[in-house]
Amino acid sequence: MYRFHTSLATRLMLGYGVLVTVSIILVSTVFYFGTIGILGQNIDAKIISISQNLTGAFQASRGEDLSTEINRQLSDRIDSDKEIFLVLSPAGRHLAGNLSTWPSTNTPLGQLVTRDVVRDGKAVSARLLISRLPNGELLFVGRDLSEQKSIRILVWRALAAGASISLLLTIAGAWFFRHQIETRIGEIRRTALEIEAGDLTRRIPILSNDEFGLLSLDINLMLDRIEHLMDSTRHVSNAIAHDLRTPLSRIRSKLDDALRHDMTVEALSAAAYAAIEGIDDLILVFEKLLQIAEAESGMRAKLFEPVDLNRIVLDMVDLYDATAEGRQVILKASLKDAVFAYGDRNLLASAVASLIDNAIKYAGAGATVEVSTIADAHSVSLVVRDDGPGIPTEELPRVTERFYRVDPSRSLPGNGLGLSIVSAIATLHAGKLMLENGVRGLIARITLLPAEVASH
Repeated sequence: MYRFHTSLATRLMLGYGVLVTVSIILVSTVFYFGTIGILGQNIDAKIISISQNLTGAFQASRGEDLSTEINRQLSDRIDSDKEIFLVLSPAGRHLAGNLSTWPSTNTPLGQLVTRDVVRDGKAVSARLLISRLPNGELLFVGRDLSEQKSIRILVWRALAAGASISLLLTIAGAWFFRHQIETRIGEIRRTALEIEAGDLTRRIPILSNDEFGLLSLDINLMLDRIEHLMDSTRHVSNAIAHDLRTPLSRIRSKLDDALRHDMTVEALSAAAYAAIEGIDDLILVFEKLLQIAEAESGMRAKLFEPVDLNRIVLDMVDLYDATAEGRQVILKASLKDAVFAYGDRNLLASAVASLIDNAIKYAGAGATVEVSTIADAHSVSLVVRDDGPGIPTEELPRVTERFYRVDPSRSLPGNGLGLSIVSAIATLHAGKLMLENGVRGLIARITLLPAEVASH
């Protein structure tokens, strides 16, 4: 089990929770100042406007109608429960208005301030603007903030309730998020542990088409490939043991026989030549294995260049012409104009040589082997076709495995590495070896990218 603080799911859950919480705080802050702030600005603007209107009315009437205007506004039932007015004489005597207690006259003039006052016998918090009139009187214009306070409290409660519900949902969502991740990762880990214990048949269940489902599918494909490679390795190991044991046993038997019986120069010489021939066969097997490993490693890819496939076919047909004639096989070439691939000429020539050699060897006397090139807009191909017995259909998928032989008795010549080499060379060139039975015989096709496509 992993520790809580090292869990990726836990870190993602916490990050998700923190992100949502910060988002809630930011949204709540914007909402609060967007409501209470604007409400306060509207109150301030209204106070300033009323103060300016009353000051203008005072100047127009020379102060005679100011008290009348104030009393009218207090009795017009328009915001009468929130309006605050007060007129003080220069000596500080109450002349008009609805305040019984007011701020000190030392309060800054011409500035909006918030003070506690007594309005109509009730203590309230008020927003005030104090102005000095031309005759020395003080004009107080303000608004009762009780309603704004109630709205502020209501907004705070609404935000608190909304934030609480959001946090609860965030916690639930984060837990569900963590649970889902841990469940999906847990399935992968459990499968990995069972495979580690030796059960290579286990696969991750694919429950959806999301990222985890696609990852599970990719891992399952990888496991299929690994299982196939493990089976191939076991087969290769058995084949190597058989193919090496037989010639080594034969070499040892001949040397032992030469030493136990008449130890003449001729007998010893014959035994030595036989041993050298057997060792050469073993060296050939190892050289082919090294050739496959080199092709699969991709080391030769840096030497790639445009290669004329027609030239390779003509050279290989010319090379094997005598061999084909000796086995009573007709070998011919059929070429298209200007067929170029991007690759290693020697490797491609080796692949074609292996296919021609197999075709001549297994097609039988009287057969025809045709080597051709094919080109279209998207690919070029090297094709070796014969009219021999072909390969059983059920064996086609396995003949490119190392040391795999269609002949289980291994009585026919060969070591089962030729097609493995061809397949590795095709893969190195971003191509593919395809084998299929025709109407008569086998069709072996190496499909490659055209030189102008592969070089880019």
